Amino acid sequence: MEFDPRQFAPAIERNRHLILPILQRVLPSVGTVLEIGSGTGEHAVYFAQALSGLNWQPSDTNPSALASIAAWIEHAGARNVAAPLALDVRAPEWPLARVDALVCINVIHYSPWASTPALLAGAARVLPADGIVYLYGPYRRAGRHTAPSNEAFDAWLKCRDPDFGVRDIEAVEAEAAACGLRLDEVIAMPANNFSLVLRRQRAG
Repeated sequence: MEFDPRQFAPAIERNRHLILPILQRVLPSVGTVLEIGSGTGEHAVYFAQALSGLNWQPSDTNPSALASIAAWIEHAGARNVAAPLALDVRAPEWPLARVDALVCINVIHYSPWASTPALLAGAARVLPADGIVYLYGPYRRAGRHTAPSNEAFDAWLKCRDPDFGVRDIEAVEAEAAACGLRLDEVIAMPANNFSLVLRRQRAG
């Protein structure tokens, strides 16, 4: 039996139809979208097929994820999804100099906090004025978890890696503001998650 490098994440089937209407509303109708931490690649092909005017650029740091993304692109025959990039948000330069929007789903809590300011600084470098950053995942508000399940999830994350954890929306907003990104929307989502919509502010 031929090896299939495609990976599957059950959470994606649960959240992609909830995220899509927000992306349809906030992303530009044409242009390039950089997805940070594309993981399995399932989100990339699903969103790209629904947002046919956009060119979707997936990325990840994990070689097995990059293989899965490439396999999903081939399996789906997604013409507007580029080959995945190996991209570490902490790098001083990213392999793309300019994109029109940036999407990052379920990444911030699975990475050290230092990756969040790096992600936002990188987004500010590559986005035009009014360019969108879309973030999705669980967050705390005012230093408190929004549900017992999120508190338990936070503890589980810290057991995996002490540098992981559910972040405060206010801390993300402060880091974004330092990079010239404004938090435009906080949208409560099912399963105690949130969608954050940030916009790169115009100079001056």
